Amino acid sequence: MKLVRDARTLKLKAIASLRTAMTGFNSFGEDGRVTTVLLHLQHASEMLLKATLVQKRVQVFDREKQFSLGFEKCVNLAKMHCGVTEDEAGIFKAVDAMRDAAQHWFVYVSEDILYLHTRALVTAFDSVLKRSLDDDLSSHLPTRVLPVSTMPAGDFDFLIDREYKLVAELLAPGRRAQDEARGRVRAMLAMESHVADDVEISERDIERVVKAIKGGKSVADVFPRLMALRATATGAGPTVKIKIEKKVGAPVRLIASDDPAEAGAVREVDLRKRFHMSATDLAAKSGLTPPKANAVRQGCGIDGDAQCCRVFQHGSMKFPSYSDHALTKMKKAVDDHGIDAIWAAHKGKAAKPVPEVRAA
Repeated sequence: MKLVRDARTLKLKAIASLRTAMTGFNSFGEDGRVTTVLLHLQHASEMLLKATLVQKRVQVFDREKQFSLGFEKCVNLAKMHCGVTEDEAGIFKAVDAMRDAAQHWFVYVSEDILYLHTRALVTAFDSVLKRSLDDDLSSHLPTRVLPVSTMPAGDFDFLIDREYKLVAELLAPGRRAQDEARGRVRAMLAMESHVADDVEISERDIERVVKAIKGGKSVADVFPRLMALRATATGAGPTVKIKIEKKVGAPVRLIASDDPAEAGAVREVDLRKRFHMSATDLAAKSGLTPPKANAVRQGCGIDGDAQCCRVFQHGSMKFPSYSDHALTKMKKAVDDHGIDAIWAAHKGKAAKPVPEVRAA
């Protein structure tokens, strides 16, 4: 595959950062090791995602601000245009959330959780590199430098349960270990990014988790989102591949940000940030006129989908707002059926209605 110039440059930057992350992971020194690994894993992920977007001719600059797009936006665009899966996006976002906590405050990531996420990110990185840029990691990194640990990745549920019990012990009276306990809680909150959008870790969230743990709540009550995950490993030794993915059929209980329940990690963060588009914005970003965008919305059932639409109310006025899920669903509908067929069905001229398109 012939890469465009910027995609080639961004790919090389991604691989360089991944090399640095691997060097940091396997180093003898402990001081700053976790932060070094997280910083460079996140940078490698962002450069890779931008390389794939540039290769697909997707705009990666904010035209108004004239700055390149942030990490979260790149992940969403890569899901829409470059075939990045939900599981791959989840590991990218989880590492980014841990990196954010490490860079701007502090976080405590245990060795086996760090290994699990590093290996899972390397697996996702290699998959995206092969699929979108026709390259493979083995051409740039020998397997001997990939993350190696004397603590093999264990069952994900076991790791979370162990971390939870350790935090409870650290919070016990007389331990004087509040900083480590809160750092471990911050890491667990960051891991919610595997299954949730727009996860932000505030001191209020940490306080709620600490209060719940001290109150004797179970890990399933406080971190139900993490209970919806599992880690699967294939291969052995330096060639092992790890995926962190959702359990099939695992129940996830969502609680709004203003819900008084004590489950500290179950929250929808900043709903206005998630549902950030008006109907006009949605039409413009989908490349449709407002009437045709409305036809697609109705054909897909977007206004009735809680993942796509939320109505905010100010006094007697109501303002429907839409998420990136709505844009993805609309674009899939147009790609699958064509705007002419959708418009005809909307106007009552088609013999059969356009089937509802469900979000992936």
